[in-house]
Amino acid sequence: MLRTHHPLLAIIAAGAALATVFIAPSPALSAEVPGAGAYYVQSVTTGLNAVDSGGAVVQRNPKGNEDHQQWTLRPSGTSYVLESTDTAGSCLGRIGNQARTVACAGADAAWEVRPAGADQYTLKVPGADRYLTVAAKPSGANYPAQLVVGPAGGLAAWYLTPVASPAGPIPSPDQRTLDQVTFLTAHNAYANGVDGGFAPPFVNLVPNQSRGINQQLTDGVRGFMMDIHKTSDGAILCHNSCTLVSRPVALWVDVQRMVDFLKQNPGEFITVFLEDYVDPGVLRSELARVNGLSDVLYRPDRTGVRANGWPRMADLIADNDRLLLFTDHSRSADQAAGLTRDSFGVMYQREWTVENYWSMGSGVGSSDWSCYSRWYDAATNIPLTRTEPSFRPLFVMNHFRDAAITSTAATDNTKLTDRAQRFCQPAARKKPNFLAVDRYDLGSASSAVTTLNTYTY
Repeated sequence: MLRTHHPLLAIIAAGAALATVFIAPSPALSAEVPGAGAYYVQSVTTGLNAVDSGGAVVQRNPKGNEDHQQWTLRPSGTSYVLESTDTAGSCLGRIGNQARTVACAGADAAWEVRPAGADQYTLKVPGADRYLTVAAKPSGANYPAQLVVGPAGGLAAWYLTPVASPAGPIPSPDQRTLDQVTFLTAHNAYANGVDGGFAPPFVNLVPNQSRGINQQLTDGVRGFMMDIHKTSDGAILCHNSCTLVSRPVALWVDVQRMVDFLKQNPGEFITVFLEDYVDPGVLRSELARVNGLSDVLYRPDRTGVRANGWPRMADLIADNDRLLLFTDHSRSADQAAGLTRDSFGVMYQREWTVENYWSMGSGVGSSDWSCYSRWYDAATNIPLTRTEPSFRPLFVMNHFRDAAITSTAATDNTKLTDRAQRFCQPAARKKPNFLAVDRYDLGSASSAVTTLNTYTY
């Protein structure tokens, strides 16, 4: 993550180092604090944003400029204030132990902004050991929405995420790493009405895609979302279940198509995401039917990715590590069953990626363009902003509805670049790596991928 600094303060600090008497800058106005500008105040714990909600300051799903989530940071004396970009003179502050919007000129609007490591900050009450914080999580519930003023600790760590994402040019093809690249991804790629049946008769009338897997590959799709269910024939591609589905396709058939494509196109890389309802032994047997799979299967768990970051695409191509398989299944459930999927090369997605919630709405009517983690609930907390010291998870951005209505998908896909850059990129503090859409052939999904592949976050 890039920071902007106060150039004047940096010059003053440098000059002071040469002076006979050194005068250190105030901790609150340290050059380590981002420069004045518009930011999201984003919880490190939850990934949610601080919002002005009728005077209360609460955390909500990131939603760009549509929900009073943007704050202008500026110096005020020896401290800082965060003024609402929607309401002049109204600042993020406190009344007692509650986070509230207050008059910017008042003492309760002032904060000491202090670095907390790894591009994180605390907002401290001047002269007191009290901080803006997320309230403690009750057992069996989400973190409370209302933000409070309380003790130091992990819940008091914040990102100040720039509204205008910092960006630089993408490295040359021989230098760019996997996490710097964006791939066109077909949601429910198997549900295309071309390769075979995927659902009961009436659902078959609303396919998520209109072209078969081979054509998708030719068209530049490089990410494939697949639902697999167990039948007497193995791991079969069906939506919800395989009951009453005529001519369903087996998983191994589509994976074979991908492996064959990779053999014919040695410079390409493919990722498969499995919505996985089969036992690990069934999946292992299914993949064993794919000729040449082991020749191209990429194993990030065996190549030091967590310690060293994602490799360069050029190195993956040179090593023939060109097919990455993910499952959304639970590792703990597989451990209880005695066979983990990564033992035969299928990675657990929650360990390697972050992913936003999958639906923008029903397919007709209102839309929800907010961008928040698919894995945030009473039992799970994997924010889109999750990072590790040497490892940044890949970001799967879902951009589709409950139902793939043709006209809606066409319109949504024309807005893909805008949602990626204004809503999801700041929400995750990283560029999407996989843009997952229905009816990729409609709208401008491919041009969105092209645009995102011109820069890095």
